[in-house]
Amino acid sequence: MGAPVNRPPLNATFQAVNASIIEGLGQLAGYFGFSKVMGQLFGVLVLSPEPLSLDDLMERLGISKASVSTTMRTMEHMGIVREVWIKDDRRKYYRAESDFWQILSNILRSRELRDVNKALHVLDDNAERLQEAIPDMEPEDRQLAEYYLDRLSQLQEFFSLAQMLLMSLIERVQDQPDATNARRDGLE
Repeated sequence: MGAPVNRPPLNATFQAVNASIIEGLGQLAGYFGFSKVMGQLFGVLVLSPEPLSLDDLMERLGISKASVSTTMRTMEHMGIVREVWIKDDRRKYYRAESDFWQILSNILRSRELRDVNKALHVLDDNAERLQEAIPDMEPEDRQLAEYYLDRLSQLQEFFSLAQMLLMSLIERVQDQPDATNARRDGLE
């Protein structure tokens, strides 16, 4: 595979569709707590038949190379994009991950599950601290501490259930065939 082919500019319909999808993915990324630029970069890559360099991405979105580079490192770490090697070219090139189930699994594992685990840890630590302090408390403080413990227990149950659901979803997603590649390869 050689260097990516320079294609002629897209016709007006393709330009409009391309811009709309990239903008939409930017907005969707923001909705899920990611940066708009991350969604836009993913959009550019997922719509490109060839790998793109940092310079290509910078030019297509009109953003700084530093922003592109930082965001691409984050996306690569999350498993949303991957770096590809182009013979006789020292620049970094990227492709979007085409297995959307894998992206979902990566995001659930790297962000959602981590946040739920962190919340559970905070709840467990604070419940333990209150339990240890109750014997030395005045009666009115003890009553409030017991109320807190009851609420913490409810939150712990909720986050434990969320943890279990996320783990179940991650396992189920990992068992999914790569539907994107199967369609592309004519297997579906």
